[in-house]
Amino acid sequence: MKERNFPQAQITRKGQNALEGGHPWVYDTEVAKLSGPYENGGLVDVVSDKGRYLGTGLLSEKSKIRIRLISRNANDRFDEAFWERRFHYAWEYRKAVMGEQDLSCCRVIFGEADQFPGLTVDRFGDVLVTQTLSLGIERLKPVLFPALYRVLTADGQAVRGIYERNDVAIRELEGLEQSKGWYPLPGVTPPENTETIITENGIEYLVDFENGQKTGFFLDQKYNRQAVAKLAKGKRVLDCFTHTGSFALNAAKGGAGHVTAVDISEAAVALARENAKRNGLDGLMDFQAANVFDLLPTLENSPQKYDFIILDPPAFTKSRKTVESASRGYKEINLRAMKLLPRGGYLATCSCSHFMTDELFRKMLHAAARDAAVQLRQIEARQQAPDHPILWNVPETDYLKFYLFQVV
Repeated sequence: MKERNFPQAQITRKGQNALEGGHPWVYDTEVAKLSGPYENGGLVDVVSDKGRYLGTGLLSEKSKIRIRLISRNANDRFDEAFWERRFHYAWEYRKAVMGEQDLSCCRVIFGEADQFPGLTVDRFGDVLVTQTLSLGIERLKPVLFPALYRVLTADGQAVRGIYERNDVAIRELEGLEQSKGWYPLPGVTPPENTETIITENGIEYLVDFENGQKTGFFLDQKYNRQAVAKLAKGKRVLDCFTHTGSFALNAAKGGAGHVTAVDISEAAVALARENAKRNGLDGLMDFQAANVFDLLPTLENSPQKYDFIILDPPAFTKSRKTVESASRGYKEINLRAMKLLPRGGYLATCSCSHFMTDELFRKMLHAAARDAAVQLRQIEARQQAPDHPILWNVPETDYLKFYLFQVV
């Protein structure tokens, strides 16, 4: 191994085992010793208790995730060319797995799965929307963002600006402030408007990337929406937690007899209604601002019946500590939906929480079906779209569970 100029972090055997198993994180309790003039957010070489090189990562003194590996190659030079290659690899992967028609709105960078720890980049037409959740990546933005711009524009992709959605509390765990706004790319004048139109599965959406949830639109369910559309023809559909109406609109475009879209947020419902009008589907749809947990029990005695129910709730848990209560929430809505559906009806249900594992989710569905006195005929088991790749040695990248059933 050639001589390194970076500070060294010697880690415990437990940390070494995790890295050798393919995971890129070193936790605070796994750092035995830091030597050399290190900087918070800077690069450090990670070595075993015997001094063997394990990788190079970004140090974060305030985070429980103390070091995030970016390379396991002792010969890497972390210059502009290095990061430009990384972006190139990520973009070529999207071109291979998504197809040309789906590149205009897709996730370009998915954090650790693309070896950019703590960075998310979503593309909405000619605007890139980012979230930066680690100190090391925050410090590297003056190198990273121009490199990303160069890679995309060199491939003929229009980029009018990079908008940062760093208004998330998790940044504070890294000692970072919350903020949002346009990143100053040299020579690029961003648009004044922070809304844009995207087309996904042939449906147009207005995306408010300044104020919408996360980066403004949930791209990970793209192909799951297509699966719903295939089943929706002629059916009366209830779309719960509709957000801006994406599943509901796909169902309507797929030929549903009628679609009711429900969300607790008045603003989300208003945007869903606007999206329906934009696509000429409003005549097939109605919209309600309601709490799904309150609404589903009342529908049991309603003359209005549905033969296809979609459950796409927000993450009910963001930690292991709350998995049990989250499971009760998932069971409640699934049990109610199963009771509402007639024999032969259809259910689409999902969880976007990494901590609600597939095993736990399936266990919950079994319990809900038993209590509802129904059986579930599985049509499909799906996950997130491939622009949100799952790295097998990093379970945190595997988060979306999506099931389609017929109730029998």
